[in-house]
Amino acid sequence: MIDRRTFIGTGLAAFAASSPVSEAAPAADEETIHVNIGTGADTNPGTRQSPLKTLSAAAKRVNEGKGTGSTTVILAEGLYPLDQTVTIKPGRSHTKVDRLLIRAESLPDDPDWGPARMPVLVPVMPFSKDWNGRPDPFDGVAYALQIETSHVTLQGIRMCGMPIIEHPKDGAIHRLYAIGRNDRTLDDLEVKQCMFTGDEVTNPNHLALLINGKGLIVEHCLFYGIKQTVVFWSPGSTGHAMRNCLVYGSYAAGIWTSGIANDLDYRNNVVSNSLYVWIGQGARSAQAELGQLGGGRPAGRPPGGPPPDRPPAGPVPPESRYNVRNCLFAGNKKLTGTGGGPALNFRDTDGSLLNLIDTKTTDQPVALELDQTKRNYLHVKEGTPGSDIGAGLFTKKA
Repeated sequence: MIDRRTFIGTGLAAFAASSPVSEAAPAADEETIHVNIGTGADTNPGTRQSPLKTLSAAAKRVNEGKGTGSTTVILAEGLYPLDQTVTIKPGRSHTKVDRLLIRAESLPDDPDWGPARMPVLVPVMPFSKDWNGRPDPFDGVAYALQIETSHVTLQGIRMCGMPIIEHPKDGAIHRLYAIGRNDRTLDDLEVKQCMFTGDEVTNPNHLALLINGKGLIVEHCLFYGIKQTVVFWSPGSTGHAMRNCLVYGSYAAGIWTSGIANDLDYRNNVVSNSLYVWIGQGARSAQAELGQLGGGRPAGRPPGGPPPDRPPAGPVPPESRYNVRNCLFAGNKKLTGTGGGPALNFRDTDGSLLNLIDTKTTDQPVALELDQTKRNYLHVKEGTPGSDIGAGLFTKKA
């Protein structure tokens, strides 16, 4: 006689063995890597107690990773010199939910945060004589971070310019691209609560973000004294946003839209004391871009780059304009222009590129907080025009 419990157990075991549930893929796992320039070593395992020392070593771990699930790289405060381009191309699979996050240990909304707590990346790598697979016509280019994957967030980091001469001889423009993404098939890059700083004389920062592909979200960032802030570089691309950002002292352009779609979400920004607020020639649809390219690349166009920017024949039609909501443009020399290239071959345009919605323009630059001991250092001074817009590193009121 077969014992009833034996029969039931045997039956359950047989069912489990034959059930598809037992063959399901293992659950996604998370990976966290800690980096501390002061206490770390690149031979360490990368835990909080035993961190890595450099961002390059962390990138190597990320790129060699396997499996699925989110990856988080946490940078402690400190000064991080970059003597080579940090390329991010993970072996591990990420998604919009299970992302790759590279973030500061302390973020601006944390109670104990202060400007001195931001990890500071200082590029000091050699210049490359090649750009986008061709000899660089301007004699040298450097990328600090190269993002060659989708589903990435950068948060709470400060990026400085390089201690160089940007124009060392006639025709030469030595350029730092702080963050680049060249692959036009990529999507979903978030840059949040980051600070990009530079100075035209002491440490030029040619361009903070040179991004191909779709889905670049830039929010609550601060751009001070750099040449250009963001180039949305793939014509016809969609899903972009620039929100709650403060741009001060850009000696070229506060934004450059290379014919991206007019779904750009541009709002709650302050642009002040800059040469141009906006460079672009009007929105193009992805379908129009595909038709224009005809499956090829125009002669002389860098791989991955936009077609040459052309001045509009007249006012930009309504369907090609960008909506600008709840912004302040204060004390800038010019509103809009068109043109392109590192030599900044810009030409003034009539402003019809933009629909200004609840947006003010004034001749007077905003007043910045210059007390380095205050949390809102380099933000619009409290109680002065523009301070109510919410532009800057903080996502909530103190």
